[in-house]
Amino acid sequence: RDYPERKGKYLRPTLLLLTAQAMGFSEEKAIKTAAAMQISEDWILAHDDFEDDSLERRGKPTLHRLYGSELAINAADALHVIMWKILKDNEKILGPQKTFAILDEFYQMLTKTVLGQTVEIKWTQENKNNLTDEDCFFIFDGKTVYYSIAGPMRLGAILAGASSKQLEAIYEFAQPLGYCFQIKDDLLDLTSDFAGLKKQMGNDIYEGKRTIMLTHLLRNIKKQEKKKLLAIMEKGREEKKPKEIEWVIKMMEKYGSLKYGKKLAEKLAKKAKDIFKEKLDFLKNQPARNQIMECIDFVLQRKY
Repeated sequence: RDYPERKGKYLRPTLLLLTAQAMGFSEEKAIKTAAAMQISEDWILAHDDFEDDSLERRGKPTLHRLYGSELAINAADALHVIMWKILKDNEKILGPQKTFAILDEFYQMLTKTVLGQTVEIKWTQENKNNLTDEDCFFIFDGKTVYYSIAGPMRLGAILAGASSKQLEAIYEFAQPLGYCFQIKDDLLDLTSDFAGLKKQMGNDIYEGKRTIMLTHLLRNIKKQEKKKLLAIMEKGREEKKPKEIEWVIKMMEKYGSLKYGKKLAEKLAKKAKDIFKEKLDFLKNQPARNQIMECIDFVLQRKY
């Protein structure tokens, strides 16, 4: 109950429900699928926090730091089982055909998420320092695009009986918005204390994650400073000192990496808006359509 009761942004279940409503599907009949979507976030985050050895989640210590790794992973696995049970119980509402279509989409979504996480872990462990924006986008495609945007929206559309062409259009829209979401997430990690809820700035630097801002810095920093940067990034989480993290963030400011990330996120949000207007006209029911548009602004402008 711990992570679910801490609550989150609820972006994923919101996108699912709004997409279903925009296509004329009953919110009441979509609630179970939306609940399963949110529960998937809670168990995945518990696993993710353990793998990254993160300190905090939603303003409190992470599950494995509160209760130990064994109980934390077991609790996450319990939520995982509950998620599949909720989806199976959907059959009473949706019928067998649509229920299996929803189950299959969950499978596709979670498979892509695992792949993205695997690649990110490997590249962090191998301390890869020659990554391009496209390499970062490859990770985002699995971890963020499908799981945070495309999957929830496609699930809502499947509930409403969407065609393959419509599902493809949703993915085309979700890709730039997902990239924007992840870049904004990584920028907030470097620049925001989440209204005093976050004790540690630069968590991604502590964890050695390859973000758009870090890869930009690695491409642009001067030779002598790069030597120091690489030495910091090679250290484990516990070895890195707060002053070193502050220095890395200062270098990102000096070489325009934060500004670069901000501008790229804005460009991607605009692209998502253009695709939404041009290709997602089948999401026509109001107020859901306008509310999905508002989600684009939320992704770009959010402070947490």
